[in-house]
Amino acid sequence: MSGTVSLARDAADRAARFLDLENAPFTLPGSRILVQRTDGGVTARLAEYERRLDDCVVVRAVRVFGADGRIAEIADVRPESIAFDGGVTLTFDGPTALSLGGDTRWTVELTLPGALTASGRWSPGLPSAPEASWRAAGADDLLVREAHGDTVVRLSFAGGDGAGLRIALGPATMDAERTHADALAATTGVWDDWFARTPAVRDDLADLTAFCWWVLGANVVTLPGRGDARAVVPSKIGYVGLWQWDAYFIAAGLRHGDPELAREQLALAFGFPSANGQLPDVVHDDGILASSDDLPPGDRENLRRAGSAIADPTAPIPLTKPPLAAWALRSLDGLVDDPAWFDDAWATVARSQEWWFAHSDLDGDGMPEYGHPYSSGLDDSPIFDGELPVASPDLAAYLILQDDLLASRARSVGDAEAADRHTARAERTLALLEGMWDDDAGFFRSRGAGAPLRAETAVSLLPLLTGRLPGRIVSRMLEALDDPDRFATPWAVPTVAARDADFSAERMWCGPVWVNINALVAEGLAVSGHAERSRQLVEATLRLVQHAGGPHEYFNPLTGAKARTATTSFGWSAALCIDLAVRATG
Repeated sequence: MSGTVSLARDAADRAARFLDLENAPFTLPGSRILVQRTDGGVTARLAEYERRLDDCVVVRAVRVFGADGRIAEIADVRPESIAFDGGVTLTFDGPTALSLGGDTRWTVELTLPGALTASGRWSPGLPSAPEASWRAAGADDLLVREAHGDTVVRLSFAGGDGAGLRIALGPATMDAERTHADALAATTGVWDDWFARTPAVRDDLADLTAFCWWVLGANVVTLPGRGDARAVVPSKIGYVGLWQWDAYFIAAGLRHGDPELAREQLALAFGFPSANGQLPDVVHDDGILASSDDLPPGDRENLRRAGSAIADPTAPIPLTKPPLAAWALRSLDGLVDDPAWFDDAWATVARSQEWWFAHSDLDGDGMPEYGHPYSSGLDDSPIFDGELPVASPDLAAYLILQDDLLASRARSVGDAEAADRHTARAERTLALLEGMWDDDAGFFRSRGAGAPLRAETAVSLLPLLTGRLPGRIVSRMLEALDDPDRFATPWAVPTVAARDADFSAERMWCGPVWVNINALVAEGLAVSGHAERSRQLVEATLRLVQHAGGPHEYFNPLTGAKARTATTSFGWSAALCIDLAVRATG
């Protein structure tokens, strides 16, 4: 076995320890199919944009029985296969089909939603699978019956390489010459290629990193409406699309093993700016989400009811994500050799930066605001419990950082005028940010429709990212990070201070720990002259994810466990854990 294959298999073995078919489903890079446990077997669903998984069931149950007629339990789960007792395996046969096969006699029972057509097909009615079908080779018994509105198909096989079952969930062709062994070998090859790129890290971080790298591969989908572009989605469990903010964090991790795929994420995020430079919130199969007008009618009405004295509640509300575009683009320097692409990308980022100041400074005071919580990425944060729009210290910090990076880029290409312009604006924004500091309270206060807000949240820590705060303010922020009544919870950093009336250990953005916030705070500590404090937070964040069993969406800051409603196998948590593990390895 070659060294590359050996390393890939080692990473696959490490990732397999986490594959429980619940928190981590069985899937394939580029596929919409998710296989998870159900009573006595597995169920197959498709990942679709803005559809609940329970509404995307394509095979209600696959149950395998051994030669003795007893149900065969799941014996092992690996990236390339699910093994049942008795030697039957389930694998992928390309991105739109599943294959079952075994060496000895076995039986399978499929429970399919609805009725079969006269040709033996069924109709899930989903964008990725308007029609589905199965084909058996070498079956010596067939029984079809109706049960509670579903169809149950029972097939028996004598076993051997020529016998097996193929389930096509979408526009998949049936190759009569292709065997189950062929499908298994091809699927193993896909994962070997993926795991061969697993970044090298310290031994104590190798299991977590391998699993996080699996998560990124598992979350790859193709977007048919975008020329089959590869998007690494936040999760095939509920978040099927390319969210702008997520793409930036995901690229930060992907760059360590697959910088070209990282570039593809930014290319998608940058690929659909509006005429005035605004970047969309989401790029999905059928279009983009860039305005309240792109939402369903009910959601549009909810948004417009959340108007303010400044924003016009009857007008379309732009929807975007925080301006970390330059931060993400910088991370690919030296990893992608495409000067023309970088020129275009930096120009897109510059136009986006202009949009924030020209179109999202809703009160005209020089400090842009979030016109709606969706644009902040912090939808449920208590800083949005009052009136909109909200001027927030995190947004100010991102804009300062982005202008600084744009100035650096302009200087590198000899554009002194643009460099001076970005530098001057960063200085003005920094002065406005310092004006948000509340010395009595010891944190940066957000403002809702111009009025100071009470809530103390983690956004007050993100101005560390500028690396430009006065030392006395940085010292007060370090005190907040060390205070158990504020941000020094047993598992830090909570997204709302523990002493705050709105603190909740479980509610999204109201207290749980998020890996992206920790990563940004750690970077802020480093650039603000506190490298050891940054290292400590990096290590603590990696311990948290290990303790919780994987890169979940968010974590309880008191117990360190996955928060009850958090999504599992979450893209940016996985990507940033990889980035932090590489950083910790040195």
